[in-house]
Amino acid sequence: MNRLVFLLLLLLAGQAYADAFFASVDRTRLSEGETVVLTLESTDPTRFGRPDLSPLDKDFEVLGSRQVNRLSSIGDTPRASTRWILTLQPRSSGEVTIPAIHLEDAQTLPITLSVEEAVSAGDGDKLAPVFIDASLDQPSVYVQAQAVLTLRIYHSVSMYDDSSLTPLRLPDARVEQLGEPRTYEKSIGGVLHGVIELQYAIYPQRSGELVIPGQTFSATLVDRSRNNEFLPFGPRAGKVSRVKSPDIPLQVKPKPADYPPDAPWLPARALGLAETWNPQPEQSQVGDSLTRRLILKVDGLSSAQLPPLPATRVDGLRRYPDQPQMSDQKSENGIIGTREEREALVPNRSGSFELPPLEILWWNTQTDTLERTTLSARTLQVAENPLLQNDEQPTTPMVTPQVIEGPELWPWQLACALLSLTTLLGFGLWWHARRQPAIQRAAQAGPSPRTLLDDLKRACQAGDAQATRHALDAWARQQPETLADMAARYVPLSDALDGLNGALYSETGQQWQGEELWKAIRNLPAAQEPSAAQQDSSALPPLYPR
Repeated sequence: MNRLVFLLLLLLAGQAYADAFFASVDRTRLSEGETVVLTLESTDPTRFGRPDLSPLDKDFEVLGSRQVNRLSSIGDTPRASTRWILTLQPRSSGEVTIPAIHLEDAQTLPITLSVEEAVSAGDGDKLAPVFIDASLDQPSVYVQAQAVLTLRIYHSVSMYDDSSLTPLRLPDARVEQLGEPRTYEKSIGGVLHGVIELQYAIYPQRSGELVIPGQTFSATLVDRSRNNEFLPFGPRAGKVSRVKSPDIPLQVKPKPADYPPDAPWLPARALGLAETWNPQPEQSQVGDSLTRRLILKVDGLSSAQLPPLPATRVDGLRRYPDQPQMSDQKSENGIIGTREEREALVPNRSGSFELPPLEILWWNTQTDTLERTTLSARTLQVAENPLLQNDEQPTTPMVTPQVIEGPELWPWQLACALLSLTTLLGFGLWWHARRQPAIQRAAQAGPSPRTLLDDLKRACQAGDAQATRHALDAWARQQPETLADMAARYVPLSDALDGLNGALYSETGQQWQGEELWKAIRNLPAAQEPSAAQQDSSALPPLYPR
């Protein structure tokens, strides 16, 4: 339960980072007599002191310490940090806590270590100068579940840097190494040994017994009786030592019979499912782009084993998905796989939208039971967008003018008739002059339709979605019909506009190719004579509403 709570906290915390003073260790489980590396790091350049290490004296022996100053950069911002690296040896076994360490006004969080009691060798036993030990974290697992193999190579003598270990290969299992090898020291029977520790995550692919073969370690031991150990060339003096770990059987259980056959098989220690929105959907309007981010974290499986999450399919919401982001967090306890999926949801009408709940079925290997992790259903309330409303002129009732009878005014009537005739004559001359080619060219304002079409072609061929949007808007304004009408009567143009929409709404900036849009514009059939018929309610909404 604690691991699940921690996993959900990781989901909700995200990737936020703040300058602080914090502590970390290379491992949290060790045996009595072994050492652990504690790293204290300060990223605040205003702190110039040294951390107070006196709280460590009660439960630990400080075997060594060193300070490292680093200067790095995040983007264009320089970042300075100071690290204090300490080698600690616990004074007792059991649950041992590294207390909070203070640096001026800052302090670290406590870290709990699990120190196991050492198994003492018999009086007649004499350990070899180099030996290897292998162990599994559990004797049996389900098929495709995770088992952690730990190899520890002990040496009480110095070795040259030509050591090697045979690679771990299993034909019926997938193997992943958990980080880089760790080195530390351990006292066994009063003799200090250096330890090289490697860990592997093993995922069996079939049920039955899986035998993990022994690994062979070889190295040249330094011969202190001769003085040529520092020769840069030639053979090195010393004895070649080869040791092999024992074979380890692992029992692999099949998938439980009561597991739903149509659900992906997910055996794990813990599973967390969360979602975030950007922006928050409570005050969304028609045409807004809402990015929904779904995060699935599983303790005990790699990201490659996680299935796709259900897509959001709701009438009235256009969906533009991004590529899923996969990542693995490796530690001494195994792998925590993460799958993150993002999708842009664009409402094309106002009203209420019901998003169905998301449910993930998985098998809890800790309790050996079927679990269901669910995201609750969500209701989106979408309001009208004033910027997308059609300009409607208010209609006023027609008023019938009253006719007032009076005396006949022949002079005024004659003057009005002459004025009307001169007005009509002037309008006719203006219309005739306007139809002349020279006058027509002089009267044009702004770029010509050909120039706008060339701009649109260049933007499409360059694959620039934003430039294409502006060029398409300028070109469409000089057409006899709207962009929605053109898309409604020509399907290739509608598909190309959907592709442009996806590129514009995508947060990750996916690459967009404009050849299809330019081909659709170039092959667009000529518009027929417009009529006063009412608009088709199934026409696509305009890409760039005015």
